[in-house]
Amino acid sequence: MSASSEALRPQPRAGVMEIDAYIPGRSHAPGVAKVIKLSSNETPLGPSPKAVDAYKKGADTLELYPDGGATDLREAIGKTYGLDPNRIVCGAGSDELLAVLARAYLKDGDEAIYTTHGFLMYRNVTLSAGATPVIAPEKNYTTDVDAILACVTKKTRMVFLANPNNPTGTYTPIAEVRRLHAALPGNVILLIDAAYAEYVRKNDYEAGIELAGSSENVVMTRTFSKIHGLAALRIGWMYGPAAIIDAVNRTRGPFNLGAPSIAAGAAALTDLAHVERAVEHNAKWLPWVSEELKKLGLEVTPSVGNFVLMHFPNKPGKGAKEADAFLVARGIVLRQMGAYKLPNALRMTIGTEAQNKAVIAALAEFLK
Repeated sequence: MSASSEALRPQPRAGVMEIDAYIPGRSHAPGVAKVIKLSSNETPLGPSPKAVDAYKKGADTLELYPDGGATDLREAIGKTYGLDPNRIVCGAGSDELLAVLARAYLKDGDEAIYTTHGFLMYRNVTLSAGATPVIAPEKNYTTDVDAILACVTKKTRMVFLANPNNPTGTYTPIAEVRRLHAALPGNVILLIDAAYAEYVRKNDYEAGIELAGSSENVVMTRTFSKIHGLAALRIGWMYGPAAIIDAVNRTRGPFNLGAPSIAAGAAALTDLAHVERAVEHNAKWLPWVSEELKKLGLEVTPSVGNFVLMHFPNKPGKGAKEADAFLVARGIVLRQMGAYKLPNALRMTIGTEAQNKAVIAALAEFLK
């Protein structure tokens, strides 16, 4: 097509066509009726029965618009974590909130920093806002604060920090997070994405609530998709300084959460026993899966989340691509990592006891 004919049709803003469409974890395996799906870091325990009941009750008033401010959910979050509900904004997953924040604070020519194996949406929301994504190298699959700071320029307006990080499962100690924040200019937002915070059992870890509560340029995002088991409802939330929350509220859609989702999220927060069961299940099976993978000769990146990243040897026929095909043929679906610059690795969600053992048995057969 000629340049003149191309000019006659609408053109997206600069950066949009550089975005690689996000590809979620696969759900199906050809020819297999019952699939072991461990590709999307979903909890094997499912949602709280209280959340399910609240969701079903929402079916009685589907003709009514939801509360545009998600008041009940924000108040439930505030009560659970001891936060001011007025400094909380809810969205259709934390993904939406990342995009809204980028639209509100990034413009053409700005830069936003994320790490080599950081969540793919950081790049996407940066490009969609017309800004330039800048990649800071990691050290041993872990965020390197000094590498991030070395990338800061006069154009930097945002730093995305996944803590714990997906897909590596590594985390940044709170002292390092504070050091990063202290060195950033005041006009740069530090976004702490703590989607997997509930799973972490490390004394030197904090999700970022205190920093977001005491700073003018730090926000923290969380999700109900992981430990609460409400991924299908797309519920996320952001906590931060009043000025940033105000800007996000002005930029988001007016009814971005449905009423059943608001009710289910609020109910999920009241079921502390269900959350604790999920934590205990992960605390038991994460180390077991990690050790069993090591026994098979695979390199495993130490994880604090509800998933593990396994690296395959550079041997003909024994790489991650071949392993994935072998597993899929047996109805086991893990996550390929090529898009994350990890072509010879697979990510596995911690599943049920039976699922975990089935994966280990299949990989043992593959690696024989």
